Amino acid sequence: MQLSFWERDAYFGKLDILIIGSGIVGLNAALHLKTNQPQLKVMVVERGLLPTGGSSKNAGFACFGSPSELLEDLAYHSEEAVFGLVERRWRGLQRLRQNLGDAVLDYHRWGGYELFEAQQEPLYAECLAQLPYLNKQLQSITGEPAVYRAADHKIDTFGFKQVHHLLESTAEGQLDTGKMILALTQKVQQLGVLVLNGLEVLALHEENQGISATTRQGIPIQARAALVATNGFAQQLLPALSVVPARAQVLVTKPIPSLQIKGTFHYDKGFYYFRNIGNRVLFGGGRNLDFAAETTPELGLTPLVQQKLEELLRTVILPDTPFEVEHRWSGIMGMGREKTTIVQQVSEHISCAVRLSGMGVAIGSLVGEEGAALILQQL
Repeated sequence: MQLSFWERDAYFGKLDILIIGSGIVGLNAALHLKTNQPQLKVMVVERGLLPTGGSSKNAGFACFGSPSELLEDLAYHSEEAVFGLVERRWRGLQRLRQNLGDAVLDYHRWGGYELFEAQQEPLYAECLAQLPYLNKQLQSITGEPAVYRAADHKIDTFGFKQVHHLLESTAEGQLDTGKMILALTQKVQQLGVLVLNGLEVLALHEENQGISATTRQGIPIQARAALVATNGFAQQLLPALSVVPARAQVLVTKPIPSLQIKGTFHYDKGFYYFRNIGNRVLFGGGRNLDFAAETTPELGLTPLVQQKLEELLRTVILPDTPFEVEHRWSGIMGMGREKTTIVQQVSEHISCAVRLSGMGVAIGSLVGEEGAALILQQL
């Protein structure tokens, strides 16, 4: 692709910071940079027409961890590490709402629920016994008492079958991630950030005074510093990073008259998740059916997962309600052996802010700010 003199000068001349990835992390990094140092020339580049990973392809859960997830994390990590991560998720959600506003995000705090089947009775009993402990920890983070509580009385209200117990998270919410990314993009553009879609960075190179980037389109980019914010795709640019791509498949139904489901729901230890979008049901997950196949940077759908999602809709979630699937899609998350994020300087002028472990909505705003702060230290 050839650029005119004018294009090369106006867009790519004297660039201060190159951010790779236009998802929630990249855009929040740009927002933090321009808010704190408006004179900086900041460019965000994205290889796809829209964010390629998961920022606008996820389920839109404003959540910070279900009881069973927190107990499992506590079995492998220290109390300080587990609740430190919960605090970062909670703070990230508050920052996201502060930056954009609940109306723009279409945010609703309708609560979240964890479902337990008959064979999960021991797990439910353990979670129920630990609720006072978990609530005490959560109160110190959220300022709210009794975040988690038993909610078996709502099983019939929602119309579930094969569900023996429910635990409710009163502080959980949901939002529209398409509106979120659109609003973030427009906000940073108003501040003067250049956001270029359809421009793929293939490699980053250190230079004496900054970095140079090679792109698939043949457009060379030079900047004083770069931030990699591509999450599940991070190893393509920084192979040494401990980040593994993980595909998440999702479907959404056509509108269902008199839908009783309202809120966000975690099922089978969080490997499945569903929510209402108005009077539709969004349902995703099933990565545990074939971890090897779903550990991929390729977007796509598989009959194994999609058929299982429809089966669970028919037998557990909407057992007495006719439904039709209207749309299906997938997104790519960034996972690792640990759930901690990787925000670090990888060379003199290159940093990264990646590995959100499926909690991008919750923690992405904070991780973007942290990545931006790291960049500012290098200038």
